[in-house]
Amino acid sequence: MQEYLEAGKIVSTHGVRGEMKLELWGDDVSLLKKCGRVYFSAQGGACRKVLSARGQGRMALLSLEGVTDMDAARALAGRVIYLARADAKLPAGRYFLQDLIGCRVEDADTGRVYGKIVEVSHPGAQDLYTVEDEAGGRYYLPAVPAFVKARLLEEGRVLVTPIPGLFGGAENGDEEEKRP
Repeated sequence: MQEYLEAGKIVSTHGVRGEMKLELWGDDVSLLKKCGRVYFSAQGGACRKVLSARGQGRMALLSLEGVTDMDAARALAGRVIYLARADAKLPAGRYFLQDLIGCRVEDADTGRVYGKIVEVSHPGAQDLYTVEDEAGGRYYLPAVPAFVKARLLEEGRVLVTPIPGLFGGAENGDEEEKRP
């Protein structure tokens, strides 16, 4: 498991006192406040104390210790921020999207493996899992209860009930219909 988790990306400044607009890659801004500090590397290293964080739609307005003016905030634009997993306590039943990456996608009824999750995106109302099979074919699985039956992250598996054609015919055993 990753020790440091992506929390979002600083996209611009907000005002003249060092506040920044953050593209939030999580459910809500409260996790930033609870963690209390952020890092600028996936390996950790130097951290900055979170002075304030408040929501603004899918964005957050963030103030960090030592970032006191617009120029200092502008210098951080484009940077990804990370949280230490040890600081991020989630309620029961919640999980980090990064923990889905690499999970095997298996048919809940037959056990057939369709591939592994290589990306999680959020293009609309729900997350979309990109599943890559052994041949490199990519398929897109909407992360809705109709398709995703269980996320067994400690086992590295996601159980699904696909509709015909979702995995290029593989769910019916028809290997010829796979997309390249």
